[in-house]
Amino acid sequence: MANGKLYRLSAFADGDTGGNPAGVWIGNELPDSRSMQSIAADVGFSETAFIAPVSGVDRVVRYYSPKAEVSFCGHATIASGVILGREEGEGTYNLATAVGIVPVSVRHRNGHMEASLVSVDTQHEMASDELLTSVLAALRWASTDLDSSIPPVKAYAGAWHLVLAAASYERLEALDYDFDALKAIMLRDNLTTLQLIWTESDTLIHSRNPFPVGGVVEDPATGASAAALGGYLRDSGLRDAPFSFTIRQGVTLGRPSVLTVDVPAQGGITVTGSAIDL
Repeated sequence: MANGKLYRLSAFADGDTGGNPAGVWIGNELPDSRSMQSIAADVGFSETAFIAPVSGVDRVVRYYSPKAEVSFCGHATIASGVILGREEGEGTYNLATAVGIVPVSVRHRNGHMEASLVSVDTQHEMASDELLTSVLAALRWASTDLDSSIPPVKAYAGAWHLVLAAASYERLEALDYDFDALKAIMLRDNLTTLQLIWTESDTLIHSRNPFPVGGVVEDPATGASAAALGGYLRDSGLRDAPFSFTIRQGVTLGRPSVLTVDVPAQGGITVTGSAIDL
């Protein structure tokens, strides 16, 4: 197996606390897929990133949950950027992911190393009635629990997420879903997480992200879905770009997380956060 060093960080931390744990493995070449899967399972976090040099771009990266490879992972990318910044200095690193090149810029800010990723091009499609009905049943939500001003969609910025806007903060907080039923639906429809949100204001959105396909009940911070949400709000015309907003996530889990999303008039979405050692 390829030799490398394994780091454990918490990405999108709120100051010195919270965030989403991620593994970052860095070596001269990537291990084989079976070894990467085994390492990710041993680490036990929602995702572990595996990074190695490659000709033509700065780095190649692959992401694994404890159960399977994931096409793209935002919080593990932020953690990877912070480690690269510590080891090799501030600047921009181009990561060759399975879905395209993702630039990650790293800098010191407010006493922490901070990283910003720029997603691949975004896209979205309306959720089918069948998908919406089955997901609401698994969540134990009613259609009246939804905010009709933000229609349900499948949104993409490297991975697909189902965006559901709750009509109230209380509905978002009372999350109690059927794990096996939701996992089956998500596998059938190629969904990585559910992006459950409640909009407090134009600049603040609260989020919760069930992740049963990764073997995790809920993700404390989800950079890929944050980018997908920003793209959806822009591309659908729900918000006029450019604009920015903050996502707060992980509070109910005791892992408060802060994700800053900057949405340009066109192109990839920028998601920024810090990462701290575990």
